[in-house]
Amino acid sequence: MRISSLPLSIATSCAIASGLLVAACQDHRIPAVLPSFSEASNPAVLATSPNGTVIYNGGFGSAIAQDHNDPTVFYLLTDRGPNAAGSAANSIIFGKADFTPQIGRFHVVGNQLVLEKTILLKNAAGQPLTGLPNPIGQGNTGEIALDLNGQTIAPNADGIDSEGLVLASDGTFWISDEYGPHIAHFDANGKTIERINPFGSGTGGRTLPKVLARRRPNRGMEGLTITPDGKTLVGLMQSPMYNPSSGATTGSVVLRVVTFEIATGVTKQYVYLMENASLTGCSDIAAITNTTFLALERDGDYGGNPAKPATFKRIYKFDIAGATDISDPSNGDGGKLYGGLTVEQLKDKAGLQNAGVVPVTKSLVFDILTEISPVYPHDKAEGITILSNTQLAISNDDDFGVIDNGQNGFTTKILPATGKVDLNRIYFVTLKAPLK
Repeated sequence: MRISSLPLSIATSCAIASGLLVAACQDHRIPAVLPSFSEASNPAVLATSPNGTVIYNGGFGSAIAQDHNDPTVFYLLTDRGPNAAGSAANSIIFGKADFTPQIGRFHVVGNQLVLEKTILLKNAAGQPLTGLPNPIGQGNTGEIALDLNGQTIAPNADGIDSEGLVLASDGTFWISDEYGPHIAHFDANGKTIERINPFGSGTGGRTLPKVLARRRPNRGMEGLTITPDGKTLVGLMQSPMYNPSSGATTGSVVLRVVTFEIATGVTKQYVYLMENASLTGCSDIAAITNTTFLALERDGDYGGNPAKPATFKRIYKFDIAGATDISDPSNGDGGKLYGGLTVEQLKDKAGLQNAGVVPVTKSLVFDILTEISPVYPHDKAEGITILSNTQLAISNDDDFGVIDNGQNGFTTKILPATGKVDLNRIYFVTLKAPLK
C-alpha cells in the first residue's frame, strides 16, 4: 500500500483513517428530493463514512487545487450539476436546471473537509452561470436540455460544464469545460474576467484553435493546469475528438494537449496517447515543470465492483519536450492534416510514426487500483494536485450522490464495493519515486 499519512505541513491538523481523508460538504442548492427518491435515500440526507465520520454529498471533486498560502485549504470544483439521459435521442434531464457551477473552499479539520466558502461562477455582468448546454455555434454539444417535468430548456450562452481548475498565484481561477471547450478566467469571487473558446464568442475576443470544437460531446477539455512559471495554461482533452467524425476515429487513442500562453494567446498542440481505446480518457492534468506534467487516465468502472471491477485508473508523467507541435498555421476546422488525415485518424503510435508525428513521452507514476488499499471504490477519479515531490492528492467526483437510473430519472449512487452512497473524498498518496 502506497498511501501516506498527510504531508508534515498538515499532518498535525488531520486524522487519517487507513490513509484516507474522507471529505465532503452538502451543496444545499441541490434539491432535497429528486423524483422517485424517498427521504431515506435522497442525496441530501446525512451519511456515515467507514471511519464513523459524519459527512455529506457535495457534488465537488471534478478538480482539486491546494491553497498557495495554507496547505490545509483545498479548492474543489463541481461540474454542471446532476443529470440523466432523457427518453428522446440526445436529451438530457437536469436534476436542478438552475444549478450554478461553483468552487468550494474547504478547510481540513480533523478528518473532515469543512466547507468554508462557496464561490458561484458568474458572467462578466455578475450574473450566475448555468450548467446548461450552449447555443449552436457557441459550444453546442447537440444535447437537448429538459427539466424534471420533461419541458425543454433553452440553450444558454453562459452555460459551462466545468471540469478543470487552476488557482493562479494572484488568487484568480482558470477553469476549462466540456462544452465549447471554453477556458474561462474568474476573479477570486467567481466573476468572469475572460472567456476563451474556438468560436470567438467569449469575453475578451481571444480564441482557441478551431479544431477543438470537434471535441466529442461531454469529453472536452477535462483537465487544466498552469506551468510553474505562471506563464502558460496547459489543457488536456478527455478523449479522442470526433475529427472529422465519430466513425472515422473509431479505435483512436490520440488525445490533444493544448498550451495557451496567457500574455500573448499563442497556442501549441501535442499528441498524448491513451493506453487503450476502451478507456474513458484523461480526467485531469497537473504541472511538474514547464514541460512535464501528470495525467490521470482511467476507465469508467467502479473499483472493487464484484460484477465488473475497474481495471484501469492510473497517473502518468508525460513530457512535451521533443514532441511534435501539431498546430495548424491556417487554423482549419480539422486542424493540421497528415496525408489528408487528421491526427485522430492516425489513431495510434504506428500511425503517428508513419506520418512523422512524435507524441509526448510518458511513464507510469501511480496505479490507483493497486496502490490504494484495501480498495478504491469510486468510478470517477477526476482531480489531482501535487503536494510535494513525492506526494499527490486525488479527488473523486461523487455526482452529487445520484446517477442515471436507466429509466430517464435518478437513483442513489451506491458504491458496489461498500454498499454506501458515493461521497467526496481526497486520497493523499506517496509515490514510489520523486517526480523530479
